[in-house]
Amino acid sequence: MMMARFQLWMAGLITTLFLFVVIAQGSGLPAVVPERHDSADIVRKESHPVLLRQKREWIWNSLYVEEEKPAPIPYKIGKLKSSKAVEVKKFRIEGEGANTIFTVDEKGDLFVRKSLDREEKASYNLTARMLDGNNKLIEDAGEFVVQVTDINDNSPIFPRTYNGSILERSMKGTTVVKVSATDADDPTTPNGELRYSLTSPGDTSSFEIDPITGVISCKINTLDRESQRQYVLVVKAQDMRGMASGSTATTSVTIVIDDINDNLASFTKKMYSIEVPENHKLNEKIGTLELKDEDEIKNKKPTFTIQSGYKDAFSIQLNDDKDGNLLLKKPLDYETRSNYVFIVEVNDDVRFPADNSKTAVTRAEVTLIVVDVDEPPVFSQSTYIFSALEEQMLRNIGKIQARDPDQASRSIKYSILDKDCPIDIDPFTGQLSTLRKLDRELQPTHEFQVRAQEHPDGLESLVKVKINVQDVNDNTPELVVDEIFVCENDMRNMVIGTLRASDKDEQMSTFSFSFASHNSNFSIRDHGNNTADIIVRQGPFSLEDPNDYSVDVRISDGGQPIQTSVTKLSIKSCRCDARRIPTQCKASSRKMGVSVHALIAILLCILTILVIVILFVMRKRYQKDSLASMKNSGEIHEQLVTYDEEGGGEMDTNGYDVSILTSACNDGSLLRHPDCLTHPYAMVQKPHHHTQPTACKGDMAAMIEMKKDEADHDRDGFPYDTLHIYGYEGPESLAGSLSSLETSSSGSNLDYDFLNDWGPRFKALAELYGVDGPDYYHQY
Repeated sequence: MMMARFQLWMAGLITTLFLFVVIAQGSGLPAVVPERHDSADIVRKESHPVLLRQKREWIWNSLYVEEEKPAPIPYKIGKLKSSKAVEVKKFRIEGEGANTIFTVDEKGDLFVRKSLDREEKASYNLTARMLDGNNKLIEDAGEFVVQVTDINDNSPIFPRTYNGSILERSMKGTTVVKVSATDADDPTTPNGELRYSLTSPGDTSSFEIDPITGVISCKINTLDRESQRQYVLVVKAQDMRGMASGSTATTSVTIVIDDINDNLASFTKKMYSIEVPENHKLNEKIGTLELKDEDEIKNKKPTFTIQSGYKDAFSIQLNDDKDGNLLLKKPLDYETRSNYVFIVEVNDDVRFPADNSKTAVTRAEVTLIVVDVDEPPVFSQSTYIFSALEEQMLRNIGKIQARDPDQASRSIKYSILDKDCPIDIDPFTGQLSTLRKLDRELQPTHEFQVRAQEHPDGLESLVKVKINVQDVNDNTPELVVDEIFVCENDMRNMVIGTLRASDKDEQMSTFSFSFASHNSNFSIRDHGNNTADIIVRQGPFSLEDPNDYSVDVRISDGGQPIQTSVTKLSIKSCRCDARRIPTQCKASSRKMGVSVHALIAILLCILTILVIVILFVMRKRYQKDSLASMKNSGEIHEQLVTYDEEGGGEMDTNGYDVSILTSACNDGSLLRHPDCLTHPYAMVQKPHHHTQPTACKGDMAAMIEMKKDEADHDRDGFPYDTLHIYGYEGPESLAGSLSSLETSSSGSNLDYDFLNDWGPRFKALAELYGVDGPDYYHQY
C-alpha cells in the first residue's frame, strides 16, 4: 500500500512539474526550451505552393504517462503549444496510438483514453500539426514522445532449478554455483534491480551468496562428506534493491559434497584365522582380509604389507570391494608345517589428516591353519630319462621312485600303462628292465607312463618315462654302387667303377673294400676314405664270351664288433665307342646279397601257401570218403526227395529231357511210333470194361529196364526208386496231376501191378498200389 502511494506521489510530482513548465512558457516566464531542429525545412502548406524556411515554434519535448493507470474517462497528460500568436488554431496528431490511445482537442490538450503497460510498450512516437481556421498548415510537423513511466507491477522469476557440487574439505570462498532471476520491470529503476539472499528453511551455516551476482560459495573449510553428503539451500530474489516493500521469489539449490580420500582403511578385526587344505592350488584365494573405509570405493587406495619372511609364501591382492584377498604362492605341506602366523599392515594415501587416524586398525595378525588331506604319491622327478643298449636283455635300466607324502606313508605299487611296451617294471621296487631286445634302427626312443599307486587301492599319480636306445654295431654294411660295365677294348688298369657303402648303425664307420675270392679279370683299389675303385686286371673282353663277369666284394665297417658283408657284383660287357660310351651290351643280372629279414619273410610266405594246399587236399579227401559212406548205406534207397517247384508242364523242356517218352511203341523199338505224335507223354490208365486191353511194351519199358540196370551197377548215382512228389505239374500236361491229394485208394483207375515185374526193390510199392489181375494197358 505504501509502495502504491509512493508511486502515485511521484507521478503527481512529474505532472506538476510538466504543467509548471507549460504555464511558465505561456506566461512569458523562463522555462526549459525543448530541443529545436535548426535545419532549413520547407513548410508545406495546403494553400501555398511554396513553403518558406522558418523557425519552429513548438515548445514541448516529452510527455509522460503512468502505466497501469485506470482510464474510465480520458485524462489529460499535457498540452500542445506554439509560440505563434494565432487566434484560431486547430491541432492534429499522427503516429503510434494517435486518435486511439491519444487524442487532442482544439485547445491543444492531450488526453489518454486507456490504461497502458510499460512491459508491453514503453514509449509512443507522435507527430503534431497546427492548422488555422481554414485548415491551413500554420506550423510544420513537430515530433514528440509520450513516455510510459514504470511501476513495480512484476515480481522476480527464477527460470530454472539449480544444482551444484563441491569437494569435501574445500577452501573457504570456493565457488559452488551461480543463480540468476529475471524481473520484467524497468531495470534502470529500483523496480527491476534485484538482490539475492539465503533464507530459511535452508542451511545457511556453510554457504553464502553474493547479493548482486547471485554466486553461491563455501564460507567454511570443514565440509565432510562422511558427516553430511548433501545441502539444500533456499535462495530469495527481491526487487526494489532488496527493500522490504519489494516483490520476492525463491528457489531451492541442492549442493552435493563430493568425496575425497580423507579416511584411513581399517581392518574389521585385529586377528584373522583361516583354514586351508594342504593341496590348495597356487595363486588362488585362501581368504579375505576385510577392510572398513568411510570413503567411496573409487577413492579407496589401501596397500598391504606382509611380515618379512612370509612374502615368498603368501601375497595379498585387492578385490572389487578394495578388500585384500590372501593368495598362496608356495605349496603347503601339512607333514612339514601345520600352521603359519604372521602380521599384515595396511596403509592408505590420504590427502588430509584422516578423520579416523586415532581409531583405525592398520595392523592385524593372520593365523593360517593347514588342513591335512590324502595326497597322491609324489615322484622324485617330474620326468625320467634313461638310456639302454640295443640288442641286449637288460635288468637294470633305471629306477622309478615315488613316496606317499602323508603321515601314513603307505607303500607304493608301480605299473606301466602301455601294454605293448617292451619295458617292464618291478611293481614294488620300481626297477626297469627289458622284456625283449631293443632295436634302435626300428625305434630309437621309447616313451611311456608309469603309474604309482598307494597300496592297496589308494590314490595314484603318473609320470612320463623316456628311454633312449643306444646304438651298437649290429648291422652289416651294404654296397652302394652305380651300374658297372666293361668295354671290349678296356685294357689293364682301366677304372670301370667306384664302390661306396652304407650302414644303418648310428656309429661312424670306416669302410674297407676287398675281393672275397681271387679274380683274374679285375682287382680292387681301396682309397681309405670309404670308397674303392674296380680296376681291369687283364683284358680285352668279348661279347661272345658266354660267361658273365662278376666279382665278390667284401666290405668291413671297422666297428666294435666288426661287421662284414659279401656282395656279388655283376659287371656287364659292352661294345663301346671311342669315348667309352656303350653302344651294345650283353645282358647281365646284378646279384646283390639278400638280408636275413628278407629270407625269413620269403620262407614264411612259402610255409603259409604249403599249409593252405595241405588243408585243401585234406578237405577234398574227407568229402569223397563221406560220399562213399553214403553210397554204401542202405538207407539211401529209402530217402524222400521233395521239390517245392515242379516246372511249367509239358511246355517246360528245361528241367528234364522228355523226348525219350515220345518214342514209345508196341514193338519195343527206339523209333518214334506214329501214334505217339499226338501224345508226347505216356499215360497209365485202367482199361474200360468194354475195351479189350492190348499190351504194348514199347521204348518206355526198355528204358526203365535199362535204367534199373544202371542203378544197380552205378555207385555214384542216386537210386531210381526215389519218390519224387510234385505239387503241380502245369496246366498243359496230358498226364494230369500226380499228387496223392487228388487220388484215393478206392476208386482209382490206375493200375500199378506192373511194379511186381520191377524186382524186389519195388515190392513194397506194388503191395500198396497193385491190384489183382492184369487189368491194365499202356497207352502211348
